[in-house]
Amino acid sequence: MQQVTLTVEGMSCNHCVASVEGALKEAGATGKVDLAAGTVTVEYDESKLSLDSLKEAIEEQGYDVVS
Repeated sequence: MQQVTLTVEGMSCNHCVASVEGALKEAGATGKVDLAAGTVTVEYDESKLSLDSLKEAIEEQGYDVVS
């Protein structure tokens, strides 16, 4: 399993947390949002998912992945 922390802009409430974590779960990863820090820690199987696909899943929810 690979773990990465992404900086995500635009998250401000519990709905944002649910949207991002839900999108990652649907993609096959596990995400934990830290609203105060504006980050998402993602665990995923790099043999099944790419980092770009996870970033895309977050961005499809309307948020900007900065790093």
